Amino acid sequence: MQSAIAAVMVHVTDVEAGLAWYRRAFTNARLESVGEPAFKRLNVGEIHIEVVPADDKVPSGPAGSVVYWYVAHFEPALLHFQSVGATLYRGPMSIENEERMCQLRDPWGNCIGLRGPSFPEGT
Repeated sequence: MQSAIAAVMVHVTDVEAGLAWYRRAFTNARLESVGEPAFKRLNVGEIHIEVVPADDKVPSGPAGSVVYWYVAHFEPALLHFQSVGATLYRGPMSIENEERMCQLRDPWGNCIGLRGPSFPEGT
């Protein structure tokens, strides 16, 4: 059985606004249209971010699982996400191997986890 994450589904009230926000947040994301009718998703490396409408079964907001994205430099990544409108939800906190982690909320309340090495200021 393969153990890699294939896709992260994000539920929002406005799909086009959600796609635009996630493109700003994940600067390396590529927009892709698949299928007929066309379904737009973002590709971040091998992982798809699928921005879909929130509904009664799966609303937007902080509940359930949180995907943590590994970043090369924690502090600049945290500042970047905050600069595009993410708000700090939990943390940041220091963890093993001189790494830091936190949870942020997108404009729809969904949680995004960041995890990566912390470097002293000036490096």
